[in-house]
Amino acid sequence: MMRLQKFLANAGIASRRKAEELILAGKIKVNGQAVKKLGISVDEVNDQIEFNNKPVKLSTTKVYFALYKPVGYISSTTDSQGKSVVNLVKTKEKIYPVGQLDKDSSGLILLTNDGEFTNQITHAKYGCQKEYFAVLDQDLRPADIKKIERGMILASKKLQPAEIVSAQNKSVTIILSEGVNRQIRRMFGQLGYTILKLKRVKIGKLELGDLQPGNYKKIKPSDVI
Repeated sequence: MMRLQKFLANAGIASRRKAEELILAGKIKVNGQAVKKLGISVDEVNDQIEFNNKPVKLSTTKVYFALYKPVGYISSTTDSQGKSVVNLVKTKEKIYPVGQLDKDSSGLILLTNDGEFTNQITHAKYGCQKEYFAVLDQDLRPADIKKIERGMILASKKLQPAEIVSAQNKSVTIILSEGVNRQIRRMFGQLGYTILKLKRVKIGKLELGDLQPGNYKKIKPSDVI
């Protein structure tokens, strides 16, 4: 038996967190009945699971890709709200983006159909670090560097301390150990800055390197964690 959200993640439908949203929205059926609550376990062999009225099966082949996301693409499995990063990767497996990069940001994003790998990259308890390069509308003040590195409060949530690697000529390199939605833009906005450019350059051990916008490569989990 397996939790339904884990099954959906392992089948490449969505990350575990997004799978929970699909369940709560009533978009998943188990043996013909819509499921609208979490905590349901399924038999991956004998139960029939459907998403959008189509059967969902576990993939036996796990795949992992590193993509240089261009500005203008969304971190989603569908094109319902814009051009999806999934369409930039050619594979027969159903894959989804690991974590988020907003439409106006670029840089390194991972895509996979491995739910356990996704959890290790995105869940705060594992502390997988992500490094970003940002261009601001003004130089970052020393007092604000201290606020960021102490751990800011954002929408009543205490953030983990971030690390400012460098800050000069209106540019900043920053490392995060968690992934709150649009965290960097919101942090700097709260301090009075506007981010003109934001690019993720590293996830775990894996660097963006010489990838070009829109290009991707196959990777192994050990390349990242």
